[in-house]
Amino acid sequence: MEKIKVGIIGPGNIGTDLMYKVMGSQNLEMKTMTGIVESEGIKRAAALGFHTSIEGVLAVAQDKEIGIVFDATSASAHMKHAPVLKEAGKIVFDMTPAAVGPFVIPCVNLDHLTELNTDNYNMVTCGGQATIPIAYAINRVADCEYTEIVACISSKSAGPGTRANIDEFTQTTAKALKTVGGAERSKAIIVLNPADPPLMMSNTIYAIVNHPDEKAIVDAVNQIVAEVQAYVPGYSLRVPPIVDGNKVTVIVQVEGAGDFLPKYSGNLDIINAAAVAGAERVAAKLLEGGNNHVLR
Repeated sequence: MEKIKVGIIGPGNIGTDLMYKVMGSQNLEMKTMTGIVESEGIKRAAALGFHTSIEGVLAVAQDKEIGIVFDATSASAHMKHAPVLKEAGKIVFDMTPAAVGPFVIPCVNLDHLTELNTDNYNMVTCGGQATIPIAYAINRVADCEYTEIVACISSKSAGPGTRANIDEFTQTTAKALKTVGGAERSKAIIVLNPADPPLMMSNTIYAIVNHPDEKAIVDAVNQIVAEVQAYVPGYSLRVPPIVDGNKVTVIVQVEGAGDFLPKYSGNLDIINAAAVAGAERVAAKLLEGGNNHVLR
C-alpha cells in the first residue's frame, strides 16, 4: 500500500519515539533520521535500516521522496529550518514551541487546518496538547473568561530541549489557550517534579466561566477526553470537572504508550502521538489526491 515518506530532524528522545510511532503508522513510511552529529539516535535509526544523515535539515529538504517532516529540534533551530522546508515544498509538523505555523490540537482544529492546506503545523507544547482540549470543551459550553493550566512532569522526562525552551513553553501554551482554547485571558505554568520513582504527567486546568452549567461542562469534558483517547490511550481524567460557582477545575493524567520512552514520560508521548495522528490524516489527504503540492 502506498504511503507518504517521512523525515525526522532531531535524533533525540522525541525524534526516536516519533520514529517508532511512524513505524506503526498506516499512511506514513519512515525514511530518514537526520541530525548534526553522530548520536545514539542516529545509530539506532541506522540499525533499523533507515537512511541517516548528519547534514541536518538539508538531508530531508533535498530528498524529493519525503513528503512530511517532523522537526524535533528546538524553537530557535526551527526558525531557521522552516523557510528551508517551505521552499522545498515539505509539510512540516513542528514539535518545538517556535509557532511558525498555526497551532494544531488534532481533536479541536486539525480538520480546519487541513482544509486550508496548511504546510507547517505547530504542535504547541506537551502541556498544550494535554490541556487545550479540556479548555476548549469548557469554553464551548461555558464561555471562559480566564483559563490557567499547570503542567507537572517528571524531571527525568525533561531533557535539555525541554529545559532550554521553558520560556517558550509558557508563552506558546498561554497563547494557544486563547487562540485554540478560546479563553479571553490565559496563563501557563510548568513544574518539573523531581520525585523518585517518577510520577506520571499531571495537568490541572482552572477556568473562570460566564455560564457555569455543571452538566454541560461535565458532558463536554467527557466527550473531549474520549476524542483525545482515540490517539493517546493513556490520557485520562484524574479529577472530573469540579464546578464551584463560576470556577471550574479539571485534572488530567497522561501515561505514555512506552513505544520507546518510559511510561512516565507522558509529556513527550502525548505531543508525539498527537503529531503522528495529525500527520496520518494529512497523509491520507495527500494519498487521496486532495493536496499534492509537496509531491511535485
